[in-house]
Amino acid sequence: MGSADTTVKLQNDNHEIDEYGINLKILPCNNQVKELQTILRDKNTTRSDFKFYADRLIRLVIEESLNQLPFTKCVVTTPTGAKYKGLKYQKGNCGVSIVRSGEAMEQGLRDCCRSIRIGKILVESDMDTHEARVVYAKFPDDISERKVLLMYPIMSTGNTVIKAIAVLKEHNVLEENIILSNLFCTPIAAKSLVTAFPKMKILTSEIHTVAPNHFGQKYFGTD
Repeated sequence: MGSADTTVKLQNDNHEIDEYGINLKILPCNNQVKELQTILRDKNTTRSDFKFYADRLIRLVIEESLNQLPFTKCVVTTPTGAKYKGLKYQKGNCGVSIVRSGEAMEQGLRDCCRSIRIGKILVESDMDTHEARVVYAKFPDDISERKVLLMYPIMSTGNTVIKAIAVLKEHNVLEENIILSNLFCTPIAAKSLVTAFPKMKILTSEIHTVAPNHFGQKYFGTD
């Protein structure tokens, strides 16, 4: 999916991906991905269409995020008795969604990893100071031993994600064991995150100065 040039050097809104370091990766862009991004940004898209095409883009991002997880080599026996040298995921992965918009990505993860465990973090902004604060967090008991796919579709400033990652680190999750799965990210958010957490991997579909902040309301029908 995508050309070789796209995977090596890719521009989004005139920002070179190289400036964000090797741990920020962008979904290889092609006409299908661009169409999905266009539909989700169009104010005239109906809610049913929005959810359908959002789920398609989420699935692509989740599958690319899973490519960042470690694999081990294995050998299986085919129905004909032949040996096949293949790969399998290493055990010890889980998902964590940042409520509420991050929950939109949970089904895409379950579709790819049937029995994966999923935790949740709720981050709210203080009405007076607008400071982001964590009000709820629920994780698997052994999360410190797992690779974590952190799911949050829209990042404008990165503040919510920074708070969520701080909570994961308080639960002894290693920074290098976190993979952030995201749909749309601004340059400001990207720079903030790679600066604050240089060892964390980030996978997004697009870096653009304008983020579709209506995503959660449109997806869940609360607009």
